[in-house]
Amino acid sequence: MKKDFHLLILGGDVRQKEVAKIVHEKNVRVSLVGFDQLSDPSIEKIKCDAQNIDYTQVDAILVPVSGIDHEGTIEAQFSRENILFTKEDLFKTPEHCVVYTGIKTPYLNQLEDGTGRKVVPLFERDDMAIFNSIPTAEGTLKIAIEHTDFMIHGSQVMVLGYGRVGKTIARLFDAVGAKVSVGARNEADLARIIEVGLTPIPLKNLENEISKIDICINTIPNRILTPAVLDKMAQHALIIDVASKPGGTDFQYAQDIGLQALLELGIPGKVAAKSAGEIIAKVLIEILEADFT
Repeated sequence: MKKDFHLLILGGDVRQKEVAKIVHEKNVRVSLVGFDQLSDPSIEKIKCDAQNIDYTQVDAILVPVSGIDHEGTIEAQFSRENILFTKEDLFKTPEHCVVYTGIKTPYLNQLEDGTGRKVVPLFERDDMAIFNSIPTAEGTLKIAIEHTDFMIHGSQVMVLGYGRVGKTIARLFDAVGAKVSVGARNEADLARIIEVGLTPIPLKNLENEISKIDICINTIPNRILTPAVLDKMAQHALIIDVASKPGGTDFQYAQDIGLQALLELGIPGKVAAKSAGEIIAKVLIEILEADFT
């Protein structure tokens, strides 16, 4: 990275704290905002208040995995302050400044369009998504164990979607002895599901296949568990939806008919925050070294 490179980290949780610590250990100047309520010797020297940031000296900005909400508010788990990030703040940065986020929100799209500064969604990268799928899968298994009164081994588990997260979840549940079926649309995905020894379910047949399922795990960020599908589910069945908000489940209808349906966002940060932070740091450092050398 270039000399005197300055990374600003705005808000977040334990993951961002780990990123700050790891990047700072690389002798990079880091300013960490939104951690005033967290006591940790490893970050005390880099913590600062939002009002003291000189944006003209900032080369890159990392915001929380969830991005920034429609009002410009940044989630900060370890701060009592209301942290805002505005177009005026971003305009003060050098033209080469890049904003890194987990996902792009509409507000971040507006900032990018209105300032000409690039916004990079890290979780759209294959490497980041695949690494992050590991704690997601482990956390999903933990949730399944905690919310059922039967063994995962031998249970009927259906994973909806066979993308980067779905693959890892399906493999983990298969490894602990569940009878795993996977719902997908793409013919190549259905063939691959057979090849790895799992049961393929074309999504067009979902209504006909869902009744025997004990645990349904959705990774598809579109409404897939509709009332018509939910009506066919066994009353004891557990739904774990890990897709991006608002998920792919009609949660209100599931509640109305007595099904247990959980929307579980940000699982890595809840069950393996340190490891998840290390994953973000690894990928971010690679990007920064490529873009700012």
